[in-house]
Amino acid sequence: MSGAGEPAAGSPRRPPGVQLGFLWGAAAAAPALLCRPWCRVFLRAASALPPCPVKALTGVPCPGCGSGRATLALARLDLPAAFAANPLFTLAAFAFFTGGLVALGLALSGRGVPEPPRRLPVALRAAAVAAVALNWAWLILDGR
Repeated sequence: MSGAGEPAAGSPRRPPGVQLGFLWGAAAAAPALLCRPWCRVFLRAASALPPCPVKALTGVPCPGCGSGRATLALARLDLPAAFAANPLFTLAAFAFFTGGLVALGLALSGRGVPEPPRRLPVALRAAAVAAVALNWAWLILDGR
């Protein structure tokens, strides 16, 4: 008799990252698949979105300002406008989409997504902080 977390006797054992690969692949592909039928609705509804409350109160954009405009520009496949609105968000969206395609390919091949390290190297954490700071500086200097 197998436990709740074990596969039934005779069923093939999958690597732990296969299910994660399928989920990530589906999450990455969903916006591309749903955009075509719903894109016009989203673009019309976007004009009703409220402005950033941080920028409205202080006049200074928050680090995430422009993410909504970047998303809408990506939906229109307007890459220059997406990068201008929020470069870091646009790069992160591309990384998520590309990673999802790779994860789906790994899941389909039966290998699965490797588990990330528990603690990221200091250089990688410093690079992430620098990327956020540079992106925020871009948003402040851009003044949108």
